[in-house]
Amino acid sequence: MQFLAQFFKFEEKNTNWRRELMAGFTGFVTVCYVVLVIPAMLADAGMNLQAATIAVIWATAFASLLMGLVANFPVIVAPGLGICAFFSYYVCGPMGLSWQTALAAVFISGVIFFLLTVTKIRQLIIDAVPTDIKHAIVVGLGCFISFIGLKNAGLIVADPSTFVALGNLHKAEPLLAALGVLLISALMVRRIKGAMIIGILAVTVLGLLLGVSPLPDLSTLSAPSSLTPSETFFELDFNSVFAYGIVTIVFTLTMVDLFDNMGTLIGLSIRANMLDHKTGHIEGLEKALFSDSVATMASGVIGTPTCTSYIESAAAIAEGGRTGIVPIVSAILFLLCLFALPFVTVVPAYATASALIVVGGLMMQSVVHINFKDFSTGMPAFLTIITMPLTFNVATGFGLGFISYVFLKLLTNQNKDLNIVTILVALAFGINFMMR
Repeated sequence: MQFLAQFFKFEEKNTNWRRELMAGFTGFVTVCYVVLVIPAMLADAGMNLQAATIAVIWATAFASLLMGLVANFPVIVAPGLGICAFFSYYVCGPMGLSWQTALAAVFISGVIFFLLTVTKIRQLIIDAVPTDIKHAIVVGLGCFISFIGLKNAGLIVADPSTFVALGNLHKAEPLLAALGVLLISALMVRRIKGAMIIGILAVTVLGLLLGVSPLPDLSTLSAPSSLTPSETFFELDFNSVFAYGIVTIVFTLTMVDLFDNMGTLIGLSIRANMLDHKTGHIEGLEKALFSDSVATMASGVIGTPTCTSYIESAAAIAEGGRTGIVPIVSAILFLLCLFALPFVTVVPAYATASALIVVGGLMMQSVVHINFKDFSTGMPAFLTIITMPLTFNVATGFGLGFISYVFLKLLTNQNKDLNIVTILVALAFGINFMMR
């Protein structure tokens, strides 16, 4: 155990086994919904639901293990929701391509990621992001996470007149979620360890006792016929990709995941105190980017859309997670889901929503590091923050903030704050927006 503690740099990161294991479990609880949501999307793309579920579990476990062992980052990696929606409801929808063809496009985008990583281009892009915008990404992610939590809890709902409105407070779910927010917050104020997981479990048990959530069907607890993604493994149709034309598909996949994942990694690593405020450099980010690029290629081979860092990892970080033990614990728990898929449904969305809302509040603390007195920086930061939740997309908020930053600096003769990489990134964002 001492060797592992040294390998994962426990002393350097001021952490311990109890904290890391608790954080890993908390992260799993907040991310495990992907086992239900992603396969359902892939089934709409024509994949077999059980095969898609097994593929998602293996892809998540592999990508998270890689992030933990290679990068030592407290970030859980799984097939991205936005990429899955693009994969299922556009590439395999209006474009009329098969899921096998779409997987080939995912693999090609992974190769591009890998080349951008080993040539240090991705690192150059991240270094080109101004420090104020990096902090704005943290705050924007916090708003986005809280927005997701409020939505999952039913505390806010869609409204045809006002777009969003207060949910039905006569229902038990939003009230239980609100109770969870208060309970977790109170425990954190009192510095009770494990506040997140205590709150999530308390709301889950209360929901079961009140009959708000159904008990799992124990009779169905059996291992699937196959524990490996044999039906989706290496089912890549490269011929159809090249016959159709790969530029639009691969460019969109690459751009969306590149900046969505980049924004998430920046935000989470700052939250985990990995940012050097003097240089703007993030400790260990190069290895995290390498792990991410390999995971992207593996996603296509295993049978899922691109794996990406999950913003819900912020719950694990808020619980004290600082090392790769977090994604490793989550990976092991995901693999156990192969034997007990019904148990994944025990923790309801309104219980994990409580933790997400609290995490958003914690991430708001980074707003004090943004220089709003300089409006050429403050306005792009504001656009980054507000458009992430309102467009329901990390990359979009990042892009709008970045483009406005470059234009404002040019219009106010502050060219010294720009460099060629910054301008090229803004141009790439503009091209991506036009191609959507």
